[in-house]
Amino acid sequence: MDLLLIITALVVGLILLVAEVYLFPGISIAGIGATICLIFANVYAYVHLGTQACVATFLVTLVAGGGILLWVFRSHAIERRALTEDIASTVADDRAYQPRPGDRGTALTRLALIGNAEIEGHVVEVKSADGFIDERTPIVVSRVDDGIILVVPFVEAQAEHSSIINP
Repeated sequence: MDLLLIITALVVGLILLVAEVYLFPGISIAGIGATICLIFANVYAYVHLGTQACVATFLVTLVAGGGILLWVFRSHAIERRALTEDIASTVADDRAYQPRPGDRGTALTRLALIGNAEIEGHVVEVKSADGFIDERTPIVVSRVDDGIILVVPFVEAQAEHSSIINP
C-alpha cells in the first residue's frame, strides 16, 4: 500500500509537471501541485520505508522529471507556443518638432506640473515651470532641458520673461 501511494504521488506530480511546462507556463497551481506531490512522495518514502527507499524514490524523481522535461524541450512544444511575430507598429513620434524658447501654444490639459499642450500645431507633453496652469490657458515655452519642455502662462511670460517672447 505504501509503494502504491508513492508511485501514485510520483505519477501525479510528473503529470502536473508536464502540464506546468506545456499547458500553463509560469508559476501556477499545476507547478505548485507538482512540487507538493513530488516532495510528498519522497518524504513519505523516507518516513514509512526508510533511507534506501527514499534514495530510490529521489533518483526515480530526478530521472523521470529530467527525462520528461528533456522530452518536452526536445519536442519543441515551447517554440510552437512562443510569440515569434515582430511588432511593426510605432507610436506617434514628434521628435522632428524641436520647440524653442518663445514658442506659443495652449494648455490642452491642466498642467499640475506635467500635462499636454499644443505648441505650434504639435501636441507635446510639457512641464509647468511655475506651479499649476489651467487647461486652455495660453502658454509660452520658457526653456527646454534634456527633452523636457518647460512652459509658463503667456501673461506671466510677458511680465517676467519679456526677453523670451521678444528676442
